[in-house]
Amino acid sequence: MMAKLLPLNEHPIERGARVLLGLALISLVFIGPKTPWGYLGIIPVVTGLLGSCPVYTLFGFSTCPRPK
Repeated sequence: MMAKLLPLNEHPIERGARVLLGLALISLVFIGPKTPWGYLGIIPVVTGLLGSCPVYTLFGFSTCPRPK
């Protein structure tokens, strides 16, 4: 059931980049301009940790390496 709802569709490098970007955005809440917009960083952190992007699923897109 979860594999249909949240299929793996992100490349491992993309997953790492999403987590790093998300953490950088979240840091804006605590340091820097201290803006609440930094909470948007939660989205790339969660999608990076799960390895599944709902927008990719919606459009049938995947950056995962193709199985041989």
